[in-house]
Amino acid sequence: MKTNVKKIDGNWDHGIVLDKHVLSSTYTGDNEYGHPTFDTTRSEIGEALYQLKYKGDWSQIPLLGSALAKAATSHFGEIGFVIPMPPSNMRARQPVFELADAVGAALKIPVFKEMLVKQPAAAGAPQLKDLGSKEEKIAALEGRFTLAEIINNEGSWNALVVDDLFDSGASMEAACRILRPYNKIRNLYVAALSWK
Repeated sequence: MKTNVKKIDGNWDHGIVLDKHVLSSTYTGDNEYGHPTFDTTRSEIGEALYQLKYKGDWSQIPLLGSALAKAATSHFGEIGFVIPMPPSNMRARQPVFELADAVGAALKIPVFKEMLVKQPAAAGAPQLKDLGSKEEKIAALEGRFTLAEIINNEGSWNALVVDDLFDSGASMEAACRILRPYNKIRNLYVAALSWK
């Protein structure tokens, strides 16, 4: 799978995102319901992610997981375990959890889905994607992440936090603020499939 890896900066030790999500999008008019339509071209990673999240094509998971594992290995070196970003929307199957499982399987390391917990937004609160600035997103995330200290072994390891889409970085930074003090984490790495 073709990638165009970009470094992302934040309160983590090293971060990457594999490719831009949308390469071009041209307005083509409105449909019969009055909604705008677009002719959209996505990167290979972006298209695979779109097919997974919006078309329910779960066959994309092994391809995306393999691409993310390969990039993580070449950019970060040794990784001890994977932590998926908690999803924003509740679904019967969570794409980011299955992506984390695929990365963990490819790297032969554990995945801790319960380590990072995100509380739902207050009733009536706008979704993060509807907020304009990074500062508004940071304020909306205040106090919503918690850490479950579930590792009982002695020692510390390099942890990889994975997500599907990287936008402003507000969610990733909020998560890393909670994970950073955990004494089982040596270096904190982040990787996402695509950026907006």
